[in-house]
Amino acid sequence: MNAEVLALWPELEWIQDKELRTATARTWELALERSPLTPADLDTIPFTLLVPDLKVSFMAHKRCVVHIARESALKMNEFFADDLPVDLDVTIAGAILADVGKLLEYDIKDGESCKSDTGRYLRHPFTGVALAMEAGVPDEVCHIISAHAGEGDMVKRTAEAYVVHHADFMTFLPFKHR
Repeated sequence: MNAEVLALWPELEWIQDKELRTATARTWELALERSPLTPADLDTIPFTLLVPDLKVSFMAHKRCVVHIARESALKMNEFFADDLPVDLDVTIAGAILADVGKLLEYDIKDGESCKSDTGRYLRHPFTGVALAMEAGVPDEVCHIISAHAGEGDMVKRTAEAYVVHHADFMTFLPFKHR
């Protein structure tokens, strides 16, 4: 794991499965290698281009989603473990990776965040899955990446995918609709 990714994602340490932790970090390494964005940009660019004048950074949003998803999964296991167990490692990895494809979807032109050439054709769930599969991320986590946004409304989501989807949207929709 490279130091840049570990600095961005201290939450990687929450993933107990070493192979999954490594594959999750490797996905971010691939994204950073191929992105016009730097790790520093992720602390300044808005987390979505759909809300004008948004001040909340990509990393503030992403880390919040990971924390909410983890806490939600823990509570679900506390109350429903026998009937609906939620895999904590899968949930955390999926939350960390849900928007990794945005590193290929975004660009910065004249100091402003905008869609990249890739982003004009492919949304981040697709590019995120491609990066994750290349890095060896298992299908149950790739499912979360692919199903976390609107595209996921067309498939049957796992419990872990629902947790990440709702953590993501509860930290997006209030900004979009204020």
